Amino acid sequence: MKACVLFIGLALLTACATPTGEPTAREGEPTAPIYLVSHGWHTGLVMRRADIPVGLWPEAGDFPQAEYLEVGWGDRDYYQARAPGLWTTLKAALAPTPSVLHVVGFRDPPAVYFPASEVVELRLPRAGVERLVRYIHDAHAREGRPPVAPLGPGLYGDSRFYPARETFHLFNTCNVWTARALRAAGLPVRDAITTEGLMAQVRRLGRVVQAAPGG
Repeated sequence: MKACVLFIGLALLTACATPTGEPTAREGEPTAPIYLVSHGWHTGLVMRRADIPVGLWPEAGDFPQAEYLEVGWGDRDYYQARAPGLWTTLKAALAPTPSVLHVVGFRDPPAVYFPASEVVELRLPRAGVERLVRYIHDAHAREGRPPVAPLGPGLYGDSRFYPARETFHLFNTCNVWTARALRAAGLPVRDAITTEGLMAQVRRLGRVVQAAPGG
């Protein structure tokens, strides 16, 4: 899996942001599952394609056979590179750079599709799912009418890269982006530069479906 670009010295840092949002669900309110997947230095958000509200995130239509969609975000050059060199790594780490979204469609449950990754299940009410999908929808860089054309194939399985709006930098990593997506959905999650800083929060909010290897 591709990793977010981080220096070793940043591995212990966590960016602070006050969690905001509404309670995830009222008692008795129907909920839908989403999943946070840890790929080492990188995290991905997974949801059921059937739970995506009609009219939001039109790029999801590029995966008509999928039961689940995973989305990740990161530096455009580094994320797409099969073997990123030193310059690509340093550029992503030291300077604000363009970003991409990586979307993967698959049919098996997340823990089956990602057997070597930690998977945590979270439950969201319908409104929370809609806010999460809207966050992803708004992350795409669209110059014309949606859906936006993919930049090219992704890293594994049925996947594609799409141009994204925000810039990547040391304090806006893939894990920060994912934390903000969860906060947009109503979960009390703080920005976290590192994967563990994010996963430690989410484990307390959800159910660990599959532990990290060796965990």
